[in-house]
Amino acid sequence: MREAYHDQLGELADQLASMCGLVGDAMEQATKALLDADLGIAERVISGDAKIDDARAKCEEDAYALLALQAPVATDLRTVLSVIHAAESLERMGDLALHVAKAARRRHPAAVLPDEVRGYFEEMGRIAVDLARKAEQVIRTQDVDLARRLDDEDDAMDDLHRHLFSVIMDKDWGHGVPSAVDITLLGRFYERFGDHAVSVAKRTVFVVTGRMPGYASAADDL
Repeated sequence: MREAYHDQLGELADQLASMCGLVGDAMEQATKALLDADLGIAERVISGDAKIDDARAKCEEDAYALLALQAPVATDLRTVLSVIHAAESLERMGDLALHVAKAARRRHPAAVLPDEVRGYFEEMGRIAVDLARKAEQVIRTQDVDLARRLDDEDDAMDDLHRHLFSVIMDKDWGHGVPSAVDITLLGRFYERFGDHAVSVAKRTVFVVTGRMPGYASAADDL
């Protein structure tokens, strides 16, 4: 019975890691749709969001079943509770990728991004996907050092997000208010995606050490 119970705990971690892969793929494809004004890719990201929602529901269902049937304590209890919270963050990451894809669809066939900011979003997209991949690795390996290094990479995302404002607020900005609004929202989507990835990794630190690291405030919101 105990062996089956620990197998179930392992399956919960595997489900969570797989969700990281799903949201990383979603943001990678959403960024491509954004940069290339590719409607087909955008539609695939939008339709694929239901799979991420279903994965979260399955994680939560299995986690609550373990709470009810096994009454876990200590590290096992931390694992189950962390899965529940991290699955929520991962679903939000999927929603943020969805928002990026919807922006690409809404402006199609026009490009959403002026040339002045394409480079910013190429790099923000790269960082976002890398953070999701590393969060998956953290869950699978319980590598606390790697989890802590995600903060540094997220700082680079925050820097890019701040620099975007200097571009759209420049007196020579010639693309109008609607474009500036799009870019402001899109930048925020990427920044929040990064914050949630860090939040997921910090949940693993909590499982391993029993101590909850501090959270970036933006990760509390969608």
